[in-house]
Amino acid sequence: MNDSAPALSVVIPAYNEAKYLPIYLPTVLASLRQWEQSSGQRGEVIVVDNASTDDTARIAAEHGAHVVTEPERGIGQARNTGAIAASGDYLVFIDADVFFPLEGITDAMRHLTSGACMGGAIPPLYEPTKWGTRLLVAAWGLYRRFCGGAQGVTQFCTREAFFALAGYRPELYMSEDVDFFARLTRLGRQRGAPVVHLNHLRVRPSNRRFEHWSSWRMIWWANPATAHLFLTSRRFWRHWYDSAVR
Repeated sequence: MNDSAPALSVVIPAYNEAKYLPIYLPTVLASLRQWEQSSGQRGEVIVVDNASTDDTARIAAEHGAHVVTEPERGIGQARNTGAIAASGDYLVFIDADVFFPLEGITDAMRHLTSGACMGGAIPPLYEPTKWGTRLLVAAWGLYRRFCGGAQGVTQFCTREAFFALAGYRPELYMSEDVDFFARLTRLGRQRGAPVVHLNHLRVRPSNRRFEHWSSWRMIWWANPATAHLFLTSRRFWRHWYDSAVR
């Protein structure tokens, strides 16, 4: 294995993920290992402990991740902290509660290192059991389809592009990932290196966001219209952030 500095940094924001990291982090590590073996390069996984009150940091470290701490709650801020700590020229942002496809890192890096794109995303495959949240997932799917957006469940980009955009906007308590990808898309068009959607792959998030609240509560709080009306309101999203949902 190449002993040089990491070429790739995977950033995982984590708030009270002690229950989920042993399930999902190994899928990210397996994908990273496959890319390392095929490329001869090295990557790193950075778990950002975002003011957890459980054993998130310990469990992440036991799995071989580099753990950094961000005491200010907020997923955009946590991602930014991870990016600042990262050594790689390429950044992949992955949520802590997703099954990650084995080919995910390899395919993302193949596009990034070609120079033909500035970044991209792997779409999520949600499988909620409640009818209301199925409608919510469909609404967000249509929104992303017609607006060209992508969720932060998995997003990737060059380090240079990330810092050119000043990263995620920490003042946004919802849709910070949609906002970042929109700005990344515009930058890519300006530079002739458009973003890519790896639609042949899927990341599979857990259902906890949908099972934690009732269908009507999810529809009211997390639909595209409400999300845009209260993007910067910490008070409005306090229940979203103060629970295990976010």
